[in-house]
Amino acid sequence: MTDFRQQALDYHAKPVPGKICIELTKPADSAKDLALAYSPGVAEPVREIAADPDAAYLYTGKGNSVAVISNGTAILGLGDLGPLASKPVMEGKALLFKRFAGLDAVDIQVRHRTTNEFIDTVANIADTFGGINLEDIKAPECFEIEQQLIKRCNVPVFHDDQHGTAIVTAAGMLNALEIQGKQLGQVTIVCMGAGAAAVACMELLVKCGAQRERIYMLDRQGVIHTRRDELPAHKELFANNTDKRTLDDVMSGADVFVGVSGPDVLPAETLALMAPNPVVFACSNPDPEIKPELAHQVRDDLIMATGRSDYPNQVNNVLCFPFIFRGALDVRARVINDEMKIAAVDAIRQISKEPVPDEVLRASDIGSLTFGKQYIIPKPMDPRLCQRVAKAVAQAALDSGASQFEQLPPHYQ
Repeated sequence: MTDFRQQALDYHAKPVPGKICIELTKPADSAKDLALAYSPGVAEPVREIAADPDAAYLYTGKGNSVAVISNGTAILGLGDLGPLASKPVMEGKALLFKRFAGLDAVDIQVRHRTTNEFIDTVANIADTFGGINLEDIKAPECFEIEQQLIKRCNVPVFHDDQHGTAIVTAAGMLNALEIQGKQLGQVTIVCMGAGAAAVACMELLVKCGAQRERIYMLDRQGVIHTRRDELPAHKELFANNTDKRTLDDVMSGADVFVGVSGPDVLPAETLALMAPNPVVFACSNPDPEIKPELAHQVRDDLIMATGRSDYPNQVNNVLCFPFIFRGALDVRARVINDEMKIAAVDAIRQISKEPVPDEVLRASDIGSLTFGKQYIIPKPMDPRLCQRVAKAVAQAALDSGASQFEQLPPHYQ
């Protein structure tokens, strides 16, 4: 572990600090180049944009840009370490946007005293970018922040910790249930954790067909039920009218466990209580709610996913967020709505069921992959994701009226 820590530090520090930089897209080698790039030539696009703000998409990089913004209140699994400490993570998101979707992303860390100050800051700079990706903001503030910014901004706003996690989870879950011979609308789901990711995952599963009354959500006090006092609004959504109070109570006969909480909180004896052919998504990172080796010893009939790359079935947001934005920006969507999220779920699901390209096998250092218990979701390096997911999202934006275009751009047709 010490060696890996040093490797990680060296990766971020050498040969130059950080993971992203700015590169030129136009020549700047002659006096004429400079005259066109800046004064006096730059005045011409300035006049065009002043007359028609949409001209910014023609004459600047706005349409291919995303701001990755955080206040550092929920950094990975490390907690509230402040805005500046979140910068390596936000640079990492920017790297992924560029690597997987060709989008130019800029990381922005905001220091503020109140939630409204953060909202005002982001709203006031939003027009600079084609989209806003919120990241590592703690609950419950993240819910209000996203809702208010969606109302105030003219570009799509997306909190990836909520919706990116939810989309990838839903895609993998639907495939796992299909393999296990179960229907989403008929299963009992236990969700360990009640933060932003947990709530978004369960909400999207409900939109995909899960029954809210068959979902049991737990926080540090146990099962969230209707007779608990002073529940915050995001927990009230999943307050179940039940006499069950403990993890063992709700896991008895449950079909699905989704963990977005912390390491080693699912005991082996509790896993044994689940119904035949269960599905377990233990997504706490880096240490899951139950170790896969232990889970498979207890249940040889389960399908398991984690957030880790060194086990099968990694629930990884990179399968989603770069392509959600790619599709949204390509049709100049005003928002990222439920129709676009569900389209992404369906596209990701379908890719898993198709033959896996050799380049993906090589990149994953795996001899073969076939849709089944060990492969319910695509690998992050799958080149099909960008075209397929982005196109599905773009088409859903058109169909739902979220786009400012009437048809897909030529490269999708």
